[in-house]
Amino acid sequence: MQINAFLLILSAYILLYYMQMRKIFDYSFLAKKLLPPELLNVTNVITELKTLENIRKENFSDIFKSLEQSAKIMSVQSSNEIEGIVTSEQRLIRIVSKNEVPITRDEAEIAGYRDALNLIHTSHEEMNITEKQILQLHKIMLSYTTAKSGTYKKNDNLILEIDKNGNRKIRFSPVLAKNTHSAMEQMLLAFIEAQSNYKISQLLLIPCFILDFLCIHPFSDGNGRISRLLSLLLLYKNGFDAGKYISFEGYINKNKNDYYHALKHSSEGWHNNKNSYLPFIENFLQSLLLCYKELDRHFAFTNNKKISKKSRIEASVLESLLPISKKEIQSLLPDVSPTTIEAVLATMLKGGFIRKIGTARNTKYVAGK
Repeated sequence: MQINAFLLILSAYILLYYMQMRKIFDYSFLAKKLLPPELLNVTNVITELKTLENIRKENFSDIFKSLEQSAKIMSVQSSNEIEGIVTSEQRLIRIVSKNEVPITRDEAEIAGYRDALNLIHTSHEEMNITEKQILQLHKIMLSYTTAKSGTYKKNDNLILEIDKNGNRKIRFSPVLAKNTHSAMEQMLLAFIEAQSNYKISQLLLIPCFILDFLCIHPFSDGNGRISRLLSLLLLYKNGFDAGKYISFEGYINKNKNDYYHALKHSSEGWHNNKNSYLPFIENFLQSLLLCYKELDRHFAFTNNKKISKKSRIEASVLESLLPISKKEIQSLLPDVSPTTIEAVLATMLKGGFIRKIGTARNTKYVAGK
């Protein structure tokens, strides 16, 4: 069995060595209007919802500020959870709020992601998509750990998958370590060229860039998390910032089987330029569309004065992805009194529609199970 495994890996590397000589980064196909009309319709819907979001921001900045904090917690939790990096919910919230020092390796990873995400939230306009910037994000993300950070991989890596019987097989062979810098450089030059082409939609270009980054797999650790940070950075720089208020990573985590399915199909034939970006583009845009739709739905519930106060309070809890406190409900519904909020929550608790998490000042509410 060991000999067979060795031969499998050896053959993969030999095949990879010859295939990597032919990889060409070229996003010009996005300008040829050969994409399915359904995909273009999704980009139109996202753009319309983006416009609506910007109008609401002008009048309800306090609500967006509250949503941003909740989404940040969900993003840090979800992006790390996809990689099996976890801690308790209460410690996660305290770490994201910088009220707790990480004490485990997982918590160190969580704190690093928090800092990288905070940088993107506050400085995305000044950040450029360069090798230096990507390496800096990686260094920040792993700054609380002892892992090698801020440099490309020194050894070749493989992406493996385990079947239901526990057998491992190679799902994808990334770019060889010695070719990583060259591949990243060529990808970024192709991306910069495509950015300047007015015929290419940035909403279609971004997922293509992210797919190529994942196929290069430039780091020994943290490629998936960096890809999600880059996704947000690129979206924010192009004005699509729903992920700042409704967690983009949360939807990827929630539908991660679909995400990995799309990644697998779009990476097939990647080394010899025969892959199709469409599955990954569709999955990426679907996650972003869900963010915009949830933001729109949430906003409709919390700000439509024609809906009763009772219904708006109920929706604030039941529609929230994260546990929510009375104080957070009050910030979302400034026209509703604390007494009314307490009364509705008590009724919902009694009916089993919601349940409590935490005690005293740390009490939060989630949908009942």
